[in-house]
Amino acid sequence: MRVVIAEDSVLLREGLTRLLTDRGHEVVAGVGDGDALIKTITELAAQGELPDVVVADVRMPPTHTDEGVRAAVQLRREHPELGVLVLSQYVEEQYATELLAGSSHGVGYLLKDRVAEVREFVDAVVRVAEGGTALDPEVVAQLLGRSRKQDVLAGLTPREREVLGLMAEGRTNSAIARQLVVSDGAVEKHVSNIFLKLGLSPSDGDHRRVLAVLTYLNS
Repeated sequence: MRVVIAEDSVLLREGLTRLLTDRGHEVVAGVGDGDALIKTITELAAQGELPDVVVADVRMPPTHTDEGVRAAVQLRREHPELGVLVLSQYVEEQYATELLAGSSHGVGYLLKDRVAEVREFVDAVVRVAEGGTALDPEVVAQLLGRSRKQDVLAGLTPREREVLGLMAEGRTNSAIARQLVVSDGAVEKHVSNIFLKLGLSPSDGDHRRVLAVLTYLNS
């Protein structure tokens, strides 16, 4: 896996680099602001060496507001095949919504505290690089909580909401079954009911898991 890291804290940037390289992945570049990130990806793409995934802080210089996420959104628009995982100190719904509003694959939003859980963090980076999703449980909880106020989830049972939250974290049906201590068949039934109640037809393919979350965000 080839990775570009965008983080203005040199200490954290070097730490992320070490975590990934120690596990056999290649960090091809490390930058400290959004403009440098866009420039680096543009140059790599021109050389036919687009990385598999970008790991970027939401807030970076010069204003430390939304430079990172704006760069991430631009890169997703220009390079749909590029995985983008953003890190944030806190759950910021506006940024999460903006990031998830485009293509339904190869995207992640994690809190920085999650980096301390090394295995979980590296698994998330790999999942995003491979075209999957990785949403922090706290992000999912806040986004789904907001959606409940809009009555989007009115048709789902409490168990279906719980299953949907675990789906949005990027867990497989088998992993959900282990988490909830139920059979794989029971989870499959819940997932089918969620798709049905949200109006996601089989023609939507494998991305229905992501579209289930996007349905809330776009409501």
